[in-house]
Amino acid sequence: MSPTLQALLLALLGAVLGGGTVLAFRVSERSRRVPEVAEPTLPPGVAAVLSVLRSSALVVDGSDAVLKASAPAIAMGLVRGHHIAERELADLVRQVRRDGQIRETEVTIQRPGLPARHVTARVAPLSSQLVLALVEDRTRERRVEFIRRDFVANVSHELKTPVGAIKLLADAVIDASDDPEAVQRFAARMQKESDRLSRLVQQIIELSRLQGDDPLDEPVAVPLDEIVARAIDESATDAQARRITLRHTGDRDLVLLGNREQVAVALGNLVANAVAYSPEGSNVVVSTSGTEATVELAVTDQGIGIPSHEIDRIFERFYRVDPARHRSTGGTGLGLSIVKHVAASHGGKVDVWSVEGQGSTFTLTLPRKPGPLVTGEPLPQMPATAGPPRRSPSGAVPEETA
Repeated sequence: MSPTLQALLLALLGAVLGGGTVLAFRVSERSRRVPEVAEPTLPPGVAAVLSVLRSSALVVDGSDAVLKASAPAIAMGLVRGHHIAERELADLVRQVRRDGQIRETEVTIQRPGLPARHVTARVAPLSSQLVLALVEDRTRERRVEFIRRDFVANVSHELKTPVGAIKLLADAVIDASDDPEAVQRFAARMQKESDRLSRLVQQIIELSRLQGDDPLDEPVAVPLDEIVARAIDESATDAQARRITLRHTGDRDLVLLGNREQVAVALGNLVANAVAYSPEGSNVVVSTSGTEATVELAVTDQGIGIPSHEIDRIFERFYRVDPARHRSTGGTGLGLSIVKHVAASHGGKVDVWSVEGQGSTFTLTLPRKPGPLVTGEPLPQMPATAGPPRRSPSGAVPEETA
């Protein structure tokens, strides 16, 4: 065999051995490769159902990764990346995956700088690996329930005070039946307490009626001149007894579309408050003004004023700036709550300017035509360093204008 042929045979043998080695290596690698596990998929129809749910919904796989999240769940912040953001909810999902039992719990979501959010979570298995979590936001319901309980407790307390006083005075009258002067004195106090009780009950009824009705379904023309005249007339007796002058200034013949009774009640409460908290011989001015879009009813007094740290709370039910004086003024703490509700139901607002020792101005701004219901908005507050244009730097109230 020639050297050339021998070299060729050796080269072919090397190529065959090399190819066999590579083939054997690849076969060995394939035999050692771990078979891929198919990713879990959503059962048919689940994605479509989640897309129309108003609840916050999550579907979580066996590795605690979120496969599907509804828009409300994302907006609520329940998902961070591909994982559940709330540890308590994530732990509940793992428990359901382990034993397959449906569970329900309440979770409080805390976010820096935001109020706590109370939710209920119901978690159920979809398969051996997939778990469905439905989350309902109960924050508003919790707040409403708290307000209801607080309101009932306050009403019970406020009713208990005059009722108890009337009972004690009645006992005193019986014991002093042979003393005409004492009987007359106790009877006068009973009359005062009964008036206070009647006023409290009436305002509770008014507030309940305002909350129970939608007064703007059929708005009517409300002439403000008549509303102002009615409010002044209702407080005229109390004002005269304390030599307080009531005036109406500003634009006349203004009309808005709304609920006549509600506007009258709101303005009447503002005027009554101004008279009750004003010193003898002072002035209370009701000023009206209007633009093409809105009307303003402002009530200015020269009373005790409101501390700046309490202005944000004066519209709370039963809250009083000066609790020590409410017995003498007969205040119930509900008048400004009614004003705020009327403003909101008309799509308007109520502003406050006040300085201790100088007086206050409450401005009720209402649209000429009914606007959307306004709820939960903070009440604008004028700076305490500068008064409204209706009051001069000396604190004098302007004279009546034509």
